[in-house]
Amino acid sequence: MNTTSQSPSRRVWLDQMIGVFRSLVIYRRPGRQRGLQRMYAPFIQSGDLVFDIGAHVGDRTRAFADLSARVVALEPQPQLIPWLRRAVRGRSGVSIRREVAGPRPGSAQLQVSRRHPTVSSASRPWVQSLRSRNRSFKHVHWDDEITVPMVTLDQLIEEYGTPAFCKIDVEGLEAEVLRGLTHPIPALSFEFVAGALDVTRDCIGQLDELDSYTYNLIRGERREYQFSDWQSGTAILAWLEEHGERLGSGDLYARRPPA
Repeated sequence: MNTTSQSPSRRVWLDQMIGVFRSLVIYRRPGRQRGLQRMYAPFIQSGDLVFDIGAHVGDRTRAFADLSARVVALEPQPQLIPWLRRAVRGRSGVSIRREVAGPRPGSAQLQVSRRHPTVSSASRPWVQSLRSRNRSFKHVHWDDEITVPMVTLDQLIEEYGTPAFCKIDVEGLEAEVLRGLTHPIPALSFEFVAGALDVTRDCIGQLDELDSYTYNLIRGERREYQFSDWQSGTAILAWLEEHGERLGSGDLYARRPPA
């Protein structure tokens, strides 16, 4: 069918299905779950609580659940919720909430990319600036906006308890999510993106005010840490400022010192 002759609602539906299919291809590929479970096992014991902030299609939610964790998964995009539920079908102890996390309770405007739902974001400045600062986003379009509920990490902790681990992948809103946290937690991860290292710097600054965290990083979707020894916030930032532009994106891991 020629897409130029389709109704607007049909085109929206088609764009959403293309976006969901792209996410499923990336995050549901064979063998991925074994690697994720190996990566998270050092942080999570059976029965531990985990927050998955930005759960998307549920690949990491499933890995947490299969490590016998209790999981609270936040995902604001309505077209992804059925796939998230399917990812953890038959697994107990998983709570799915259609919300974003942020600095205060209320609501947020989610900038939605229908064909690239992995980069939908509640940070309008991040969306507006990133295409000019990171060439991998050059052809991404944010073509919808929806209002979604917002909760804080402190609210989730009050309701469920302190998590052993918290994964934050919210496309530029990471520092705002951490503004809603006043309790240090044992370990967490948050995404970094080339062209937006100011967000990463803000995150590290906030965590270092809560406790003496040490850091490591994983490039892109790999499964091995960059450093054999965990680094200070100052050292990891210096490395990212020198090398981050070549990485594109990845995840920073932070952990508190042993008690």
